[in-house]
Amino acid sequence: MKRLFIVFLFATSVYAQIEFNKYFLPKTLRLDYYHNGDKNTEVVSFDKLIEEPYWGGSYKNLVDTLKYGNYYLHVYDDSTGTEIYSRGFSDLFQEWQTTEEAKHVFRSMQGSVVMPFPKNKIRIQIDRRNRKNIFEKKFEYTVDPKSYFIIKEQKVKYPSFRVLYSGLSEKKLDIVIVPEGYTKEEMSKFKEDCKKFVGYLFSYSPFKEFKNKFNIWGIEAPSIEDGTDIPGENVWKNTLLNSHFYTFGSERYLMTTDYFLVRDVASNAPYDQIFILVNTSKYGGGAVYNYYTLSAIDNRLSKQIIVHEFGHGLAGLADEYGNDNTYQDMYPTDVEPWEPNLTTLVNFSSKWEKLIKPGTPIPTPPTEKYKNTIGVFEGGGYVEKGVYRPTLNSIMNSFSSNEFNEVCKLAIIKIIDFYTN
Repeated sequence: MKRLFIVFLFATSVYAQIEFNKYFLPKTLRLDYYHNGDKNTEVVSFDKLIEEPYWGGSYKNLVDTLKYGNYYLHVYDDSTGTEIYSRGFSDLFQEWQTTEEAKHVFRSMQGSVVMPFPKNKIRIQIDRRNRKNIFEKKFEYTVDPKSYFIIKEQKVKYPSFRVLYSGLSEKKLDIVIVPEGYTKEEMSKFKEDCKKFVGYLFSYSPFKEFKNKFNIWGIEAPSIEDGTDIPGENVWKNTLLNSHFYTFGSERYLMTTDYFLVRDVASNAPYDQIFILVNTSKYGGGAVYNYYTLSAIDNRLSKQIIVHEFGHGLAGLADEYGNDNTYQDMYPTDVEPWEPNLTTLVNFSSKWEKLIKPGTPIPTPPTEKYKNTIGVFEGGGYVEKGVYRPTLNSIMNSFSSNEFNEVCKLAIIKIIDFYTN
């Protein structure tokens, strides 16, 4: 870890400072919208505005300089044009567009962004990366915070509880854990599973070294039935968030498309990240960067699932394995991926080039000699050719490895720093 922290000192970004109290109140403005389209088209349409009671984010680092994610939220002060808040994110729609179904189906999917509640009129803009990784404007909307059309009622109210508390939310990275498939009688199990989550997450580096920078909250939100939907086995359960296996036809991909409802339940506590624990023993989970993370809790591999998926949700880490036919052309080989742990060698100097020891061949052969070496190994991002990963193996590649590689650790530390410093 010593080398890791030395490198981190040189990798830390300088963040633009916006005076929070000048522009914002300590609560949340949420904008819900719909993605509409197919493989080649996307139209973003407005749905509603909601005022929520907590703001869990930083009061300092309001402008996102990391530029991770397939989408980017800009918030501008309307009178001066000053950018006062921004955040990169991804969501299920752009994933779906790379599936076979998107070639033949036009559909709508829910989207949502949150920001501190503005004192004055703002302009919201959502950009999306095109196939060349250049951001293009997809949506624009002006908000008057005094508008009576902003919904002030909290749609669902549930008690929250502290799982881990380290200090004020504005100075910590807050995770809200939402239960899925726990009945009212199983809320005590959910609380024990939240403790299990803490034990799992903070047994891994670099999370364990930064445990005092986290708050974790639980929401006592029961389902009518326990478990989750398993469409491939004709199992259907009446659960809080309508989660299901077989997302996009992949049996292990456990997600929900009811994103508005996820946000509704999460709003009962301050949060930076949403983690959904699913009361099932079936292997599965999923995550999308700055969207939500979801995992089965009772599988024998749940510890690894939770940590792997949170790498996606928190730090935008990509899967480092190939040979997955769920997605098609997710990573064009003529552009550099934005994810910190993949490269196409188009702009490798922007990635982990400085971590490679002199004499290491690029690409790096997958031999025993380079088993524990930072290099450039072909295969990643669901394909075997043209996309490269930092190490022969890591927990973002397979569970035969039980740790993040150094490139992933640095990316996670950078994100923790952004939320807490």
